[in-house]
Amino acid sequence: MPELPSSHTPGLPPLYTPQPQSPSRQGFDFHTSDSANGSDGAAAQSSASQRRTSNPPPSIISPAFTPPATPGFTTPSQPRRPPRSIPVDTSLASDSPRPELLEELPVVECEVRARIPTTTGHEMWLHVYRNNVDTKEHLAIVFGSTIRSRSLDAERPGETELDRMTRGAYVGRLYPGRMSSRVEAIKRSEGVPSKRSPDTPQQPPPPQTTPQTQSSTPSSPSSETSDSPGDTSLPLVRIHSECYTGETVWSARCDCGEQLDESARLMASPSLSPSGGAIIYLRQEGRGIGLGEKLKAYNLQDLGNDTYEANVLLRHPADARSYGLATAMLMDLGLGGERGIRLLTNNPDKVRAVEGPRREVVVKERVAMVPLAWKTGGKEGVRSEEVEKYLSTK
Repeated sequence: MPELPSSHTPGLPPLYTPQPQSPSRQGFDFHTSDSANGSDGAAAQSSASQRRTSNPPPSIISPAFTPPATPGFTTPSQPRRPPRSIPVDTSLASDSPRPELLEELPVVECEVRARIPTTTGHEMWLHVYRNNVDTKEHLAIVFGSTIRSRSLDAERPGETELDRMTRGAYVGRLYPGRMSSRVEAIKRSEGVPSKRSPDTPQQPPPPQTTPQTQSSTPSSPSSETSDSPGDTSLPLVRIHSECYTGETVWSARCDCGEQLDESARLMASPSLSPSGGAIIYLRQEGRGIGLGEKLKAYNLQDLGNDTYEANVLLRHPADARSYGLATAMLMDLGLGGERGIRLLTNNPDKVRAVEGPRREVVVKERVAMVPLAWKTGGKEGVRSEEVEKYLSTK
C-alpha cells in the first residue's frame, strides 16, 4: 500500500462543487429520481470523472446568478425600456365624437398632504382633496418635488406656522424643532443669505428645444416608431379609478392593481420621468356604480355578460365615470396650461375627457400601458380567463 499523507482518506472521492450550467430553462435538471440520474455504474464513474476535471464554477455574485434588479434608490425596481409614447393633438379636426364634458369644472381644494416612504425605497406625496360635487376624499399621488398644490400652499386666515406644517404646506422636509414652513424664513433666522431677494420674482427658465421635443410632434417621422419614449421632460400623469377588488383583495378579474403599480414605477424612475408625475386617484368604484353594485355585475358576468352589459342590466350607464374632478385637480397641481402632460392610458377617448371643456389641461402625448401578461407572454402579470374577457371588452 503506497504511503499517503495523513490528510488523505483512502476510498473517498475528493471534495468537489457541482458545475452549474447556464441559467436558462434548458440548463437546469429538475428531475432527481433514480431513473433520471441513471443506475449504470460505469456511466456514473465517467460523469464523476468529468466533473472533477471541469473548471470551477463561476462566482456566485456573477451576473448569471444575481437577480436582475434590487428595489432601492439607485436600482430601478424593474429595468424595462421606456413605454411607447404617441403624440396627440385634440385641437385638430377629428371624426371621432367628443365626449360629453361638464360645462364648468368642480371647485377642488387640497386639505392635506404628507410624505409617504414606499417599500421600493422611493418617496411620494399623498394629497387629499375635497370638492363641491361630492363628499368623497379624492387623492393625488405625486412623485417628485416640483409638483405642488396651489390651494394647499395658499395662506389661510388665522393659521400659524405649525398649522401650515401640520397640513403639509411646507417646503423641503420636516424635522424635529422646525419652526417655519418657509425655507426663506429659516435661512433668514439662521443668518444664511438667500439666493434671491424675496421681493424679486423668480423668472421662469426659457423654453428649450431638445431632440426629444422635436421628435414628439406628429409630423416627425421618428415619433411614429414603437420605441419612441417621447418628451420625458413633460410630467407623467395617470387618471386611476378606485378598484378595491383589483388593488386590495387580489382579484384577477381586472388589471387595475397592476396598472397602479406600473404607473408608480414609471413616475418614480428619474430616467423614465425626470420631471416627476401624478396619479389622480378618483373614488369612483366599479366605473362609478359602487362596490356593492360592482359585485352584482360580477355575478352577471359569470352568467355570460361582459362588463358593459352587466352594468346596463343593473340599470346603470355602461361607464358612469367622470373626469372633471381630475382636470380640476391637475390644474391645482400646476399641470394645466400649454406646457402639456404625458397621459398614461390605452383609451384615446380619455385624452379629451381629461383635457376639460376648454382644454384647461393639454395632453401632448399618450403613453401606452400594455398588460404585463401580454408583454411577457404570460410569464408575469395577471393571468385568468376573466381578465382576458375584461381586457377584450375594454
